[in-house]
Amino acid sequence: MTDWAIRQTGWASLHARIRRLTGRHDSEDLLQTALLHILERGHTGIANTEAYVLRAARNLAIDEYRRERRDSLVSLVSLVSLPPEQADSIACPLPLPDAVVLGRQQLARLSAAFAALDARTARIFLMHRLDHLPYRTIAAQLGVSVSTVEKQISKALCVLTTALLDGDAA
Repeated sequence: MTDWAIRQTGWASLHARIRRLTGRHDSEDLLQTALLHILERGHTGIANTEAYVLRAARNLAIDEYRRERRDSLVSLVSLVSLPPEQADSIACPLPLPDAVVLGRQQLARLSAAFAALDARTARIFLMHRLDHLPYRTIAAQLGVSVSTVEKQISKALCVLTTALLDGDAA
């Protein structure tokens, strides 16, 4: 039992030193691999086994770091060389800044053009587009003819379209 406690304390001590030395989360794996290497090769001719284990674990940590760095570069290269249909799946779905600016400019032009519409035209347009009311229902609610509703919606569409097209030409 005493030998087991000493071995456990030795393991914990080596583990703690390797963790401090390498700063890696897998320090216990490094220690185990280093000890396995010693057992496979034999420990004859090693003057200070503890120092040897620490150096071996440190070297394993360096090798693992290099492997991780290489693998991350390989995965980055594979991302860069993806076919276009797969590249779209990792692209940011947000619009580009210039598209945001253009959209805001268009919204400002549409808002100004809508504000310039007379009240009845704006109301008829909103009833049709936002409330999804058919022309007959709008005409009945406002006490006007269906032809008037058609003309007012046509007028609104013309004003708003012109505002958008004039801004795109500028």
